[in-house]
Amino acid sequence: MRSAPGLAVLTALAQTAGTAIATRGEPASVGVLGYALLVVSGLALADRHRFPRRNFVVVAGSVLAYHVLGYPPGPTFIAPMIAAAAAIIAGYRWLVWAVAAGGYALWLGFSGAAPNRALTAAALMAGAGVLTELATPAARWVQQAAREQRRLHEERQRRRASEERLRIAAELHDVLGHHLSLINVRAGVGLHLMGREPDQARVALDTIQKTSAEALREVQSVLNTLYPARTAPRAPAPALDRLDELTNEAGLSVRTVISGEARSLPAGIDRAAYRIIQEALTNVRRHAGPGATTTVTIEYQPEALVVLVEDHDGAGEPANAPAGNGITGMRERATTLGGSLAAGPLPAGGWQVRASLPLDRDPAP
Repeated sequence: MRSAPGLAVLTALAQTAGTAIATRGEPASVGVLGYALLVVSGLALADRHRFPRRNFVVVAGSVLAYHVLGYPPGPTFIAPMIAAAAAIIAGYRWLVWAVAAGGYALWLGFSGAAPNRALTAAALMAGAGVLTELATPAARWVQQAAREQRRLHEERQRRRASEERLRIAAELHDVLGHHLSLINVRAGVGLHLMGREPDQARVALDTIQKTSAEALREVQSVLNTLYPARTAPRAPAPALDRLDELTNEAGLSVRTVISGEARSLPAGIDRAAYRIIQEALTNVRRHAGPGATTTVTIEYQPEALVVLVEDHDGAGEPANAPAGNGITGMRERATTLGGSLAAGPLPAGGWQVRASLPLDRDPAP
């Protein structure tokens, strides 16, 4: 539990200023020692949560010394009530009442107060005790509410950190999966053509060089989000305005269709659509082979962006190969934004990925 120096200082000021006002014009003055005792009793409250039992004894002792020394009465009950509430919350109720009773007995023995004054003091002490007991549940509730707020705040921070790690992992999966798959395809083409068509092999190697450099730039851009203050991302953010670049370097025959009126998209939707297309093309290369014909359709609807990726008559592995982490990752991207994603075989052969991303809210970029 943290200390509360603000309340301690406020209590010290309230007791000293209140006593000075209450004793103005009286023949008996408080004096330096009296004010020092009031300040000590107030400032001692700073550690009431860490050491409630010791704190209450120190506060009660300071106030008792003030009254035993015969200083005039004032609002000296503030610090003892606060310290008593902290001790009662910590489970030291009987200690509080025992110290209060013992302090009253010591004051009565040293002061030799008249019966009327003794009864008045006893009534005031009992009233302060009852008020403290009544206020303690409220103080306990406030304390628990503060703890719960701190717990919720820490939980939100942990959740945000976890979501950010998952987002970065998804970005790295998409970047590495796409570019390494393309590099693998081009490397196979280069090896196949190395002896017969060296010019075509050189084109394949040039593509590998460019693709690997682009992969490094994108990975660096993603990793820079972990340390945004150190360096700004040097690679452009993945978005649909780079769709031509993506399809041209896909290593496939890709046809792009734009339906509806193209317009500016929220950054989160734009990035998710790009990554879904990228992962879908990567899956086409893996399962359908480089001979597949692929169509990418971007449909701008009034309330949603629909992304459709279809491959036809591909060779190699069957198009209905079991779904792996790629489809799961694409579906998670869509559902995180409130959308949906479906993937499955086409009736005439091939594979289709369809994502619908709502545009009625603006996700965080």
